[in-house]
Amino acid sequence: MTAPAPRPEPPALPVTFRPTRTRVVLLSVGVAMFVVITVVALALEKLSPAERTSFVFVALLFFGVLALLSRPRIVADQSGVTVVNLTRTRRLAWEEILRVNLRVGDPWVFLDLSDGTSLPALGIQPGIAKAQAVRDARALRALAESRGTGADADTRNG
Repeated sequence: MTAPAPRPEPPALPVTFRPTRTRVVLLSVGVAMFVVITVVALALEKLSPAERTSFVFVALLFFGVLALLSRPRIVADQSGVTVVNLTRTRRLAWEEILRVNLRVGDPWVFLDLSDGTSLPALGIQPGIAKAQAVRDARALRALAESRGTGADADTRNG
């Protein structure tokens, strides 16, 4: 019978978890699309100034949506965790986090909370960087276990 794998050491605090590759792709595409649409608006001679302005406004709106999608992160510090999702931010004390879940097929980490609810934490998502998401989930699990009442996390992705 083999011994269980040793528990990872919790990372030094403060630490921020975010889907970096996804963020880079989203912001790069947003900037590129803004530039292309703006150049097209300025290059089309038959457009009125109002039409050109509307092109640039739509490009800016498109960039804003992609910037919003790149916002998620999880910030862990001495007193707890701040979960920043697309439009909401929630601050949790370590004692509130019972479990960190990242199961096969999950789009992001879920935090099981002491009030019986589950909070999606989009700051760790295996989409583009599966191995990094698993490492981040394990690190967050180790922090929750060492600082709060966290139970074993379920990270069967790796």
